[in-house]
Amino acid sequence: MAMDTIPVRVADVVDETADIRSLRLTRTDGAEFPAYEAGAHVDVVGPTGLVRQYSLCGRPSDRSSLHIAVKREPDSRGGSQALHTVSAGDSLEIGQPRNLLTLAPDADRHLLVAGGIGVTPLLGMAHELAGRGAEFELHYFARSREEAAFADHLESLAEFRGRVHLRFGTPRDKFPAVLADLAPELTPESHVYTCGPDGFMTEVVTAFAPVVGEQRVHVEHFVAAEADTGEDDSFTVELDTGETFAVPAGQSILSVLGENGIEVFKSCEEGICGSCVSGVLEGTPDHRDRCLSASDRQAGDQMALCVSRALTDKLVIELY
Repeated sequence: MAMDTIPVRVADVVDETADIRSLRLTRTDGAEFPAYEAGAHVDVVGPTGLVRQYSLCGRPSDRSSLHIAVKREPDSRGGSQALHTVSAGDSLEIGQPRNLLTLAPDADRHLLVAGGIGVTPLLGMAHELAGRGAEFELHYFARSREEAAFADHLESLAEFRGRVHLRFGTPRDKFPAVLADLAPELTPESHVYTCGPDGFMTEVVTAFAPVVGEQRVHVEHFVAAEADTGEDDSFTVELDTGETFAVPAGQSILSVLGENGIEVFKSCEEGICGSCVSGVLEGTPDHRDRCLSASDRQAGDQMALCVSRALTDKLVIELY
């Protein structure tokens, strides 16, 4: 299934830090972008043709343009490096905005905890919460101010005054204590959102899950875990159309479907973007992705076809 893309123009490029640049994108046809929820991300087709996912960090209420931030990763497969070569006026293509990280509608308080480039989805959420007049705080951890994207932006806006806390150079061994100081402000009805390096997010979950519950700590991953499609397990997948396929050990559901002419929308194929998430009608999935939330996994009614497998002999799935 081909990605439904939107042709865009790079309207502005800003070097936020030595390794992070932000891009403001506008539609080439001059129309508005589709409405999206805070925390959304988009697929971006870069100059080399590689598709990568980037969180939207602008105001969701502003549909005239979209903002993304790209960190140059020297060990990446070329996606981030390529987007560090584009200039204002260049053309790109993006997918439709979609959400894996969303704001809970019933929270009495929202705590946003960002690490490094992980501030991008949380920045969009902060804009949305400020616009609603909701109770929230954003705590942004970075090694130094020079490495903190959007620091000036966060400090300059009146809507963020008293709600945004920039924390530079917090030693790793002091991090648990700093997080513990934030816990008394939360209740079991509060929700916590975090994005950043894996170790950072693990500390956040450890600190706040006992206070608000694991399902109220929302995590956004930028990096895939080591893929494990199974070396000694095989099972059967049946589509809601009645078509049945054997999934052998060491091969993903997604690839088996592709070999049999079943098109599924896909992007990262690493379990982080959520593009191939499909419904589960029968059977128990073995979740190995990094895109579904704890509550999504517990419900057991959807799964990422690119990396996840089965705990039962058969799964009946519905392609979205």
